Amino acid sequence: MNESGESVRAYVGMGSNLGDRAGHLLLGVRGMLSAALRVARLSSVYETEPVGVEDEQPAYLNMVAELRAPLPSPEELLARLLKIEYALGRRRARPRGARTLDLDLLLYGGERRDTEFLTLPHPRLHLRRFVLVPLAELAPDARHPLLGLTFAGLLADVDDDSEVKLWTPERKSRMKAEGCL
Repeated sequence: MNESGESVRAYVGMGSNLGDRAGHLLLGVRGMLSAALRVARLSSVYETEPVGVEDEQPAYLNMVAELRAPLPSPEELLARLLKIEYALGRRRARPRGARTLDLDLLLYGGERRDTEFLTLPHPRLHLRRFVLVPLAELAPDARHPLLGLTFAGLLADVDDDSEVKLWTPERKSRMKAEGCL
């Protein structure tokens, strides 16, 4: 339940493309737990190519976390997520730069916000395969609050053709052993 007593789920997009990417995701989850957020479920981890960037960057690891009640207000939740990013080394020196950890509040129930601080639902979530794949894994039949379409449906129709592949630690170890990394 949120502060007004309603039961709500929120979804947080998580990404890292600097340093120990998987470690940063794990520390992000730990940070959410330490910030008194109830992490109910996590999607699989996906390796994805950078999207919408001008410079060359390393591949990302992305996933989505489902948070459940009790939750603070959407604004307070975003503030906690930004504190976690900062604590884990995220500096916003330039837009869309490489990052240790990126935490995006994608959805907060059916809430809609459009302020200088927060836009809900996240304005580009329906355009990005790296967000839709893990989100549809957790909530395929949930509907986008503005578009009314399911996340599975949005994923099936997304124009973004960037590569999103399941990542496992074994795959990375095998690639390293074979001299690929």
